[in-house]
Amino acid sequence: MLDCIIIGAGPCGLSAAIEMQDRGLSVEVIEKGNIVEAIYQYPTHQTFFSSSEKLEIGGVPFINKELKPRRQDALVYYREVVRRKGVIIQPFETVEHVGRTADGFEVKSVRGGQAVTRSARSVVLATGYYGLPNKMNVAGEDMPHVFHYFKEGHPFYGQDVVVIGGKNSSVDAAIELEKAGARVTMLYRGEAYSPSIKPWVLPNFESLVRAEKVKMVFDATIEEITNTDVIYSIGGERLAIKADFVFAMTGYTPDVGLFADAGIDIDPDTGIPVFDEATMESNVDGIYIAGVVAAGYDANKIFIENGRFHGALIADSLVHRLERETAQP
Repeated sequence: MLDCIIIGAGPCGLSAAIEMQDRGLSVEVIEKGNIVEAIYQYPTHQTFFSSSEKLEIGGVPFINKELKPRRQDALVYYREVVRRKGVIIQPFETVEHVGRTADGFEVKSVRGGQAVTRSARSVVLATGYYGLPNKMNVAGEDMPHVFHYFKEGHPFYGQDVVVIGGKNSSVDAAIELEKAGARVTMLYRGEAYSPSIKPWVLPNFESLVRAEKVKMVFDATIEEITNTDVIYSIGGERLAIKADFVFAMTGYTPDVGLFADAGIDIDPDTGIPVFDEATMESNVDGIYIAGVVAAGYDANKIFIENGRFHGALIADSLVHRLERETAQP
């Protein structure tokens, strides 16, 4: 039996694993993709808002030639941290159930179609924020030419592309698509640019709009997506625009299915699970929470740079828990 199983190999989950190892605890990390899968899913051009030293975990320096690292720099760094620290990762394995046993927890998962069961005295849920895209609940949203994640613009050269949304991910996608030679229209339900757009990005985007290289449409309500068009309305008037491809950059919601499965209470309005901020332990004894999932629906509250410290709180709590259990007759 392990001392702990961590679900999620993002920076915060990895940080928790390293903190536990440093305290002599046995731990394994289960990840449905591979190391820092969410960062891998970022656009290929992505630059972090945080400087490199604020992304460091495990006491391993993040040396980067630029102040703010790019996606590829982070992938290299976190792979190297896992290698140096010898963190045991179980990649491409999807956890389906976390259940209580007499002396801890049973974690059931699937890898390559095969069922796997592991036992541990405690569990950490570090499943991240980008598990589920926010759906618009309109006809055609699940068609194969509609995407909720943007990787890069090259495949869309010479294509009519509609970007739905008006925040950072939408603006970044529109800029990269235009740069790659796509004909881009952005449809946004707001009446003006979102104040959350990064201030160093907005002037570049506005210049593309003024030069008519990107068409910007405000107050747009999406009604339907067809094989050839996006149907939307403005002030009750129904309109259509040609779309070979659609990027619905409508935000994301953390996948809390495992939380409910394990019996963790979640605030229905904020999406915040019940937990002790001093230890990160949930209302279920022995199950802890790490990273941005502790912020519920507000992804702007917890980042890598503050979520990485959750691991030390959890590790200290777990050491004390195991000491108490060992001392009991």
